[in-house]
Amino acid sequence: MVSRALGLGDFATAVPALRALERALPSWHRILAGPSWYRHLVELAGLRWQVLPTAPLCVPDGASAPDLAVNLHGRGPRSTAALASLGPERLWTHGHPSAPEWPGPEWPQEVHDAEIWCRLLRLHGVAADPDDLRWPRPPECADRSGPEDAVVTGDTAVVHPGAASESRRWPAERFARVAGHLAASGLRVVVTGSEREAALAERVAEAAGLGPGAVLAGRTSLGLLARLVSGAHLVVCGDTGVGHLATAYGTPSVRLFGPVSPKLWGPLVDRDLHACLWRGRLGDPHSATLDPGLEAIGAEEVLAACDTVAASAAGRTDGGRVREP
Repeated sequence: MVSRALGLGDFATAVPALRALERALPSWHRILAGPSWYRHLVELAGLRWQVLPTAPLCVPDGASAPDLAVNLHGRGPRSTAALASLGPERLWTHGHPSAPEWPGPEWPQEVHDAEIWCRLLRLHGVAADPDDLRWPRPPECADRSGPEDAVVTGDTAVVHPGAASESRRWPAERFARVAGHLAASGLRVVVTGSEREAALAERVAEAAGLGPGAVLAGRTSLGLLARLVSGAHLVVCGDTGVGHLATAYGTPSVRLFGPVSPKLWGPLVDRDLHACLWRGRLGDPHSATLDPGLEAIGAEEVLAACDTVAASAAGRTDGGRVREP
């Protein structure tokens, strides 16, 4: 059993470790304790895990003691205690000063999230490559519940203005300027987001002068969002899960980082396809106010990055994307 009950980006950075465990334990029954919607992500990533719905820092209801429990959720001790409560024969986790009864390596500093979990597995003899981040192209029939006419391959730009906290949301009017520029260049621009971000997406689309149907916030399933990102010409977003989908599908992207360094959460592969803009200052990623470093990134800088990424993608022999892991 692996514990990883977090968000989309967190799932994506754990994929290399999950694949490594699949290869190391091919005949085992593998359980991923996480949110129920991880079932869709497991399929999209080409993984073979049973997902048991689990709230953060908890264990699945009725779960029995596993032979091996692996904490890919965090540094502990609460996440470790949740797994330990199942009575596993073995428990792989990072050590925590307040919980010496569960020994493990010290939590690393300034290390990319994918490398953190791969390093933990390597310490237990499991070969794991943090660069193993790419996903197979999503099937056309992955989901038919969304607005299928929105899926346009090749000439679409995905603009995603939302983020989990206000500190990581670049101003809407600047996203609108970028969206308008991309539309003027001939791309079809769609604005994505969650249902609660629909008003933000509407504001961006209206200010950018986008046409009807451009706002897809709250209207895309995970399958449709994956297909949009996979087929897009460009993705522009903050430090959020959609950026990790761009990494997974080899889709060119421009990402705006504020309180957290791209060294920890940016792309590890195809770096010529991804521009990560960051002012070099750290802050609170959960703050209710816009991070000063993110605010310091201007629209002109983002427009220039879009042009640079597009030129880099056009110059690649693979067409600017990698489709298969």
